[in-house]
Amino acid sequence: MGDQRGRQFAALPLRGKGKDLEVMLVTSRDTGRWVLPKGWAEEGLTGSKLAAKEAFEEAGLVGTVAAVPIGAYGYEKRLSGDRTRPCEVAVFTMRVARELEDWPERHQRRRQWFRLSEAAQLVQEQDLADLLQRLAARSAA
Repeated sequence: MGDQRGRQFAALPLRGKGKDLEVMLVTSRDTGRWVLPKGWAEEGLTGSKLAAKEAFEEAGLVGTVAAVPIGAYGYEKRLSGDRTRPCEVAVFTMRVARELEDWPERHQRRRQWFRLSEAAQLVQEQDLADLLQRLAARSAA
């Protein structure tokens, strides 16, 4: 049978430091909820490179993406009709160097910076919220 979970890779775009550390979230195209820029695995791209590509395409961000994921979370990806698919998302931190004025999905999504604790309350996935809260606690220490 094999594992039917989808594999995705997300960027966790960060700016600032300490208690001023912020994360950028984008809206999903289908439901408009706040999410991290993420995408499906692609042939020839490492998770880190894929996270960087998605941050550029979905949020217009350029920066340095960590080589190793900081964590992961699961969620149910909505498919056509009423179908869903369980997905596992590896999360890579990204230190943002530049925010572009124009990017591929600019007209399909909104992007916004949030404090980590605020972002944790806005995302729907509990594991992702926990990851953001842990980062917030660590950066405030």
